[in-house]
Amino acid sequence: MNSKPPRLSPELLALIGEGFLSRLSFGLISFGLPLYAHHLGMSLTSIGVLFSLNAITSVALKPYFGRLADRFGLKNSLSLSIGARSVLALLIAFSGSAWQLYAIRLLHGMIESLRDPSINALLAERGGEKTVASAFSWYFTARYTASALGKTAAGLLLAWTASNYMFVFLCAFVLSILPLYVVLRYVKQEERHSPRTESVPVPNGVPAAPPGRHKPILAFAGFGFLITSTSTMLNSLFPLLATQYAGLTEAQAGIIFGISTLLMTIAGPVFGWLSDNVSRKLVLLVRSAANTISSLLYLIFPGFAGVAVGKVVDDVGKAAFRPAWGALMARISSVDRSRRAEMMGTMTVGENLGETLGPVLGGFLWGSFGAPVLLITRAVLALGAELYAVFIVDPRVNAMAADVQKPAAVPRIEPPEEED
Repeated sequence: MNSKPPRLSPELLALIGEGFLSRLSFGLISFGLPLYAHHLGMSLTSIGVLFSLNAITSVALKPYFGRLADRFGLKNSLSLSIGARSVLALLIAFSGSAWQLYAIRLLHGMIESLRDPSINALLAERGGEKTVASAFSWYFTARYTASALGKTAAGLLLAWTASNYMFVFLCAFVLSILPLYVVLRYVKQEERHSPRTESVPVPNGVPAAPPGRHKPILAFAGFGFLITSTSTMLNSLFPLLATQYAGLTEAQAGIIFGISTLLMTIAGPVFGWLSDNVSRKLVLLVRSAANTISSLLYLIFPGFAGVAVGKVVDDVGKAAFRPAWGALMARISSVDRSRRAEMMGTMTVGENLGETLGPVLGGFLWGSFGAPVLLITRAVLALGAELYAVFIVDPRVNAMAADVQKPAAVPRIEPPEEED
């Protein structure tokens, strides 16, 4: 068993620093933007549509922009997306109407479609074969911590400046420049990999991709959808679940949030180490198990203790999912490293789609049938994700792992025939 910590090279530290600084900047925007939109007179429905534009655009374009990242270069693509996102932060500061915010969010989704496959592929490349889950865990822990700090800072700045939204967004713009410097200064241009070819006969001797190469990737995307959709069904509804269903006070709900946030920050690196050194499969299944257990705890023990333990279990499951999911994507995309960003972008489409549709399904179930039906449905869907992992994901992981061991096809050159 390898017990060494992940190799924190300057490049890996730079990528983790990029995640922290970028999320710190957009934590300010995430907190301030819905308040600013409401200040401009937008309805709650319009604000909901505004925030869904980013996810919808990202889901639609990720596979294509991932392919572009492979061709243009991972570092170049990441640097371009960070620079473009800084410009968007500046545009938000000077926006003054609903249509401008809609346009900015649409562009933001396009930029994220390029950035996410690039950063995931770089983490897979720089994380190290035996410590890649730890690399993903440190990256997402840094992002999660920075997001909380950014939202806290945004609230304090708005209170201090009497709701001067332009000042908050300009602060976000200044912070967004820092990750661009970090990437340009410390991340090296990656090695270009030749496309992997298989022994598939084609005309004129030009190698072609093996038939059905996208089907396994779509199966992994389906797993990401099942996991994240059940996870996010309660994300925006938890304050209501705690206060209206469980009868807790707002102060008690806030205490639960603080406890779970602290434990989630600690749990991320721990699960990254477990994924690298014990079992990635086991850690990956913690997420769906946590969805089931937390739902049953909320349902059976609707008091402070039950809700607190359920929330901790839920958030610890989130901390477990990120590093194991990143390690799985890294392993699958190693089949063809020349298409790594494209493959990882396709796999995360299901994850993003689940994040978009999960809250919608949760709100519909609660509004139509009540909180108990929502919790039972969430538990059943999480069990379905476990079965999907065992019977669909595992066989494909094993098959693609065997494919990695295959040597690329080498054209056979026949010796010239001897003349009589």
